[in-house]
Amino acid sequence: MALFSLLAAILVERLKFLPSSWQFDRLLQSYQTTFFGDKASLTSVMMALALVLPALLVYVLSWLVAGMFWGLLSLALWIVVAVVCFNHQKQRDIFKKYMQAACRSDVQACYHYAAELDCSECLDAVSEKDLGAKVGQSVAWINYRYYGAVALFFIFLGPVGAVLYCTVRFYAEENARKSLELPLVNEVISVLDWLPSRIFAFGYALSGQFSEGLAAWSHHGLTINTSARTVVVETALAAQPLPEVASAPICVQSTLALLVLSKRNFTLIVAVLSLLTIFGLVS
Repeated sequence: MALFSLLAAILVERLKFLPSSWQFDRLLQSYQTTFFGDKASLTSVMMALALVLPALLVYVLSWLVAGMFWGLLSLALWIVVAVVCFNHQKQRDIFKKYMQAACRSDVQACYHYAAELDCSECLDAVSEKDLGAKVGQSVAWINYRYYGAVALFFIFLGPVGAVLYCTVRFYAEENARKSLELPLVNEVISVLDWLPSRIFAFGYALSGQFSEGLAAWSHHGLTINTSARTVVVETALAAQPLPEVASAPICVQSTLALLVLSKRNFTLIVAVLSLLTIFGLVS
């Protein structure tokens, strides 16, 4: 079910079948407002409940529909969860606007959209080439955070694991974006990211220049206290050397190089999942 659900989710996300109101972060925003109110006032107990309730709901639904109608309801639940968890049209739209701004040589717009694209260091870029490199690093990280990590949790822990990760990620990003200092969130996301980030980063090494990527992965990934973002970004940079000369606009050359690497890496995940499914190691 994992392979079929993942492929269905990728198809829906690429073809933009799902309305923006069904994006996971949009749903969680409504969930937070309805059940918990102001994020800044959450206690540790309330925060823990907010993090686990969506996953608990999916677990209960999975238990209720297990075996019904020859497993078709379970398959439908897997597909729905996968589609919702992989629907991140906002990030795709921002990246598209960044690329369009670069192609028309609108540097100010590039800086604007780069800042929206989870690129806290982009505004410090001193040149178009530097900006492109920083956005490329953000692309490598976003591909992990929104696709790679979700896929890994979905493959090994099913819909419950994917929903749990996406919920914690939502609160972690809200925490960083709005400086909320929410309890538990940073600790939980660090634990959840530790192993998947290293698996995904190793995929970058396999998908690019292996020797350089492996050296970076060994240096950063085998250190317990190294952040997930550092492991992912540094391995990607080592596995995919940034171009010296290219026909694309300067501020997208590095971005495109790391985007291609990210696509190869995700294709590798799907290929490995296919093999695991064939040999019966995952359902």
